[in-house]
Amino acid sequence: MTSPATNATRRRLVGVLFAGVALGSTGYISALTVTAIVGLELGRDRALAGVPAAAVVLGAALGATLIGWVMGRWGRRRGLVAGYMVAIAGALVAIMAIVAGSFALLLLGSLAIGFGNSSNQLSRYAAADMYPPARRASAIGMVVWAATVGAVIGPNLIGVSGDFAATVGFPRLAGPYLVPMVLVAVAALLSFSLLRPDPRELADMSIEAGDATGPPARVGTLLRRPTVALAVLALIAGQFVMVLIMTMTPLHMTDHGHDLGAVGVVISAHIFGMFALAPLSGRLTDRFRPLPVIFAGLTMVLLSALMSALTPAHDELLLLVALFLLGWGWNLGFVAGSSLLTGAVSRAERPRVQGVSDALIWSTSAFASAGSGLVVGAWGFATLGVMGAVIVGVVGAVVLLGRDSVTVPRQAAPSLEPTAD
Repeated sequence: MTSPATNATRRRLVGVLFAGVALGSTGYISALTVTAIVGLELGRDRALAGVPAAAVVLGAALGATLIGWVMGRWGRRRGLVAGYMVAIAGALVAIMAIVAGSFALLLLGSLAIGFGNSSNQLSRYAAADMYPPARRASAIGMVVWAATVGAVIGPNLIGVSGDFAATVGFPRLAGPYLVPMVLVAVAALLSFSLLRPDPRELADMSIEAGDATGPPARVGTLLRRPTVALAVLALIAGQFVMVLIMTMTPLHMTDHGHDLGAVGVVISAHIFGMFALAPLSGRLTDRFRPLPVIFAGLTMVLLSALMSALTPAHDELLLLVALFLLGWGWNLGFVAGSSLLTGAVSRAERPRVQGVSDALIWSTSAFASAGSGLVVGAWGFATLGVMGAVIVGVVGAVVLLGRDSVTVPRQAAPSLEPTAD
């Protein structure tokens, strides 16, 4: 039986992680929103406008691997702070690039900003460490939910920060990069000073499926375990199809006469599904266990992909429903898959395999984002939906066929509330 003092400490640390992700994601999204605009201005070529965004994704993949390694060696707190510090440095370099008019320097800054955003992503695993299997997904969902703050506030800080930059003598486009410098610095300070004890010191000590005696296994060995492989496959498939369809939806809508206001409403519904329902996804996972929720998420993504392919381009309402389902289906798989992955490996093995998993997710995002335009250009938007449906359909079949080989953590009677026994 966990003591009330331990439960109180867990609640406090989850609150610190929530604040860090809220601040970090706000700064990150503020900068990311103007990345293509800055890339066009400094690169002076539309073909180069998307390269800084690609550098952000590459940085995130690199950061996930390295920060996961740092967490495994020195703890969650130090890994998170290290990532945040790299993001602050990246924002400073990006500002220097805008002032100097240097495209190469902008790429370096974008790489570092993406690297630092890995701290936001890996924070969910720091929360997962502290809770037993029956309450783990709810803790993950709470931290993922914090990204809603950044999704809502981040883009709205562009104008204000640009005005401030102009008043102090900087180019207006430097303003959105001042936001992460300030907010991510606060996230780093909070994590350094308040994320004590380290979440791994409060790790649940009940026997789990992945726990074993002896030294931690190599990452390659871990990825070949059936439970780990299935969790990572589900995470990658959901990410790939979500990015594949979401990336091209705004262009699809504007090409068929929808104004930017309509595009904004549809994408807002998608983002709402991606983040705002994360606590519910966590509670469902704790109640029904990860595997059924992963399958439900893949089914929802499949349905949304088919809706995207079959919905007439003029039907804004059905597109909105399709993109909302795409976001929530992704979220169900993301929360449940993260919970399953955590329980499938020992406490010593978690940070490294979690970091590699996130690196694969971000690499998948880059491939899907780049490839979606090529598919639409060659075969049209409906093909994206059909392709996405086929991919998640195959993965869903793998989940069903492989369910007997999946070893899940032992669970006590599930609780819907991650902050109380």
